[in-house]
Amino acid sequence: MNNMARWARRLRSDDGSAAIEAAIILPSLIMFLCLAIAGGRLVTSGAKIDSAAEDAAREASIHRTAASAQGAAQAAAANALNDQGITCASASVRIDTGGLSVPVGQVGTVTATVTCTVNLSDLLLPGAPGARTLTSTATSVVDQYRQRSD
Repeated sequence: MNNMARWARRLRSDDGSAAIEAAIILPSLIMFLCLAIAGGRLVTSGAKIDSAAEDAAREASIHRTAASAQGAAQAAAANALNDQGITCASASVRIDTGGLSVPVGQVGTVTATVTCTVNLSDLLLPGAPGARTLTSTATSVVDQYRQRSD
């Protein structure tokens, strides 16, 4: 009977239950943390890409020729992304300089579209994409009374 009582006590004991609970809950908590980091990275990167598009559009709108506007906008977007700490796996800047060719006295606009692929593969989230492409577009008005050349 003494052996039976000892076995019964061992079966009802809580020894090891904390380790089992941790083994079940810890992976879920780690995955939730990685998901929160991925979401935060996407939100902050999106805001910074918006800012880069605004900088590129504004820079393009103050130039007089489409060629100089293209180059200046590309450089402004690259500098803005670099200054804000965004590392794009791939980035592109597209500029619509149609507003620079409207006659003086009419309002024209310049539009910049910045596309950046944000890397998420370092978060090790199962089922999550390795990267996400974010795109932002901004428009800036060209001064209607400023001289322009084609």
